[in-house]
Amino acid sequence: MDLVLIIVGLFFIFLGLIGSFVPVIPGPITAWVGLLILYQTSFLSPDSVFLVTTFSVAIGVLILDYFIPIIGAKKFGGTRSGIIGATLGLLVGLVLLGPFGIFLGTFSGALVGELIHDPNDKKNALKAATGSLIGFLTGIFLKFSVTVLFGYYFFKILLEKSFFF
Repeated sequence: MDLVLIIVGLFFIFLGLIGSFVPVIPGPITAWVGLLILYQTSFLSPDSVFLVTTFSVAIGVLILDYFIPIIGAKKFGGTRSGIIGATLGLLVGLVLLGPFGIFLGTFSGALVGELIHDPNDKKNALKAATGSLIGFLTGIFLKFSVTVLFGYYFFKILLEKSFFF
């Protein structure tokens, strides 16, 4: 049964890595579920401090992920229209072009949103779209980093408990 739990936990870690890039899956939360499942095995005693701490980090990153693109857009002069455009562009780009569409869709959606807001200010629209993309990429980097860290702890815990040996 422990092996099944480890495999399922590992699946959630990998799904969390994918979720770092795909906006539909909350990457760090999903990877945290992998850690939680690992702690259900018989060779580990529950470590509530570790689990609560890592869960708090995952929730914090989830919340930050919603604000970082907005902050990036605002810092570069973006408006609400650009933020809405970036979000819609991200979803459309993902559906039409797959993973590459996430980046192209975010940028072009923000650009279109800004141009709808003020069709005459192309320079500011381009600047705001760049800010949205930078904010989005920062969010991806943050989610990916935390998810990799959770994966590291997953394997570190397995090796420390000598499950494989």
